[in-house]
Amino acid sequence: MTRSFRAITLALLAGAVLAAPSAASGQEAGQAKRTYFALGPATAVYAEPAARAKVAALVIHRTANYTTHIACNELPKRGIAALCMSTRFTNNEFAVDWDRIALDVKAGVEFLRKQQGIEKVVLFGHSGGGPTTSFYQAVAENGLGFCKDPQRLVPCRDDLAGMPKADGLILADAHPGVPVILLRSLNGSVLDETAGKFDAALDPYLTSNGYSATASSTYSPEFQTRYFAAQSARMNALIATAQGRVKAIREGKETYPDNDLFAIPHGGNPGAGPGGASQLHSLDTAIPLRRTRAPQKLVRNDGSIVEQIVTSVSPPELDTKETTNSFDRGTKILSLRSFLSTQAVRSSNSLDGIDHCSSNNSTICAVRSIAAPTLVVGMGGYLFIRDSEEEYENSAAAKKELLFIEGASHGFSPCRNCSADPDAYANSVRNLFDQVKNWVDATMR
Repeated sequence: MTRSFRAITLALLAGAVLAAPSAASGQEAGQAKRTYFALGPATAVYAEPAARAKVAALVIHRTANYTTHIACNELPKRGIAALCMSTRFTNNEFAVDWDRIALDVKAGVEFLRKQQGIEKVVLFGHSGGGPTTSFYQAVAENGLGFCKDPQRLVPCRDDLAGMPKADGLILADAHPGVPVILLRSLNGSVLDETAGKFDAALDPYLTSNGYSATASSTYSPEFQTRYFAAQSARMNALIATAQGRVKAIREGKETYPDNDLFAIPHGGNPGAGPGGASQLHSLDTAIPLRRTRAPQKLVRNDGSIVEQIVTSVSPPELDTKETTNSFDRGTKILSLRSFLSTQAVRSSNSLDGIDHCSSNNSTICAVRSIAAPTLVVGMGGYLFIRDSEEEYENSAAAKKELLFIEGASHGFSPCRNCSADPDAYANSVRNLFDQVKNWVDATMR
């Protein structure tokens, strides 16, 4: 990669960092009181219900701006205060230094502990907020031994010691960890990271391998086995390359002594589709990641609850081929630091051979060390069905619950294209937040 490209990219990224908004407060008619302010290098919105709350939820992601998150509307309606945050790395994946985000979460927890009337603080981890909040809580409960484990690719730093614990954890369609998403999004047929060559025997976009551009693809078990192993082999090779470059930097053999660009073509670019480029289960609706292994609680659209094998109702994603195979649209631009600390994980296969605790960015590894009451809620109109069940199975909490919301999209709204009737899942938002309130009332009051 040329140094001129590096300079241009860094300049563009620098321009994407937004200034924190000035502090302000206000009350919109019929809505919660909202206070906008800076919280160290993070920004936040504190939404309070009309009646004084005893429970507050901290809502945060890794890089997404959650100051406008739907929870800031829905939780106060149900008597729960909400602190919705934007971290120091919002809209800047390139710059992410993973354990620094825990300091933003710490600032949020400390803020909530000081608010009059607040007796309990709950972490609300939606999507990438899942590994963010669960990592924080695991370190807060267990100390630096959790995140400094030699198994980790990038151990945490000492300033994470002594972080205050939250009282509970809600994982709302939380993915199993950023590295797992990247691993499963890598095009496993790539033969060379710079040449744009693909192994035809592993290309998921060839009809001879089971691909369909108009309906669900159908990959044979044999192809799946080879492809999942190839994705892991590619990730492991990327890790080795990145570690080699970090070693060269430390030895003074690189021009830039602190960090450098790390580009990953053909897979992993969020712009390549809602589920991520080349995730086989976004293409083939029969792959087991789209369903639970055991009967679980499913909240129907009418609010009733049944126990059954839960299967995602989301249709196959048919728009990932061009974005995956294109260098311009299918390349993820990271730094060595952001890749190794936030996006890398060791594995033998991308389906069920993942060494989750090789990364500090792992919901599944974190929940194994969290005792706080935990609610896991999966969205039935998206792809994290088995992942949500696995988070529940791995949870060490004595009080834990698993629910799925029928027909909810990843953003909680009704999945309109998951049924012939676009209104079949019209109550998804209400059902989710009603269940959250029920759980808070039962465990936090």
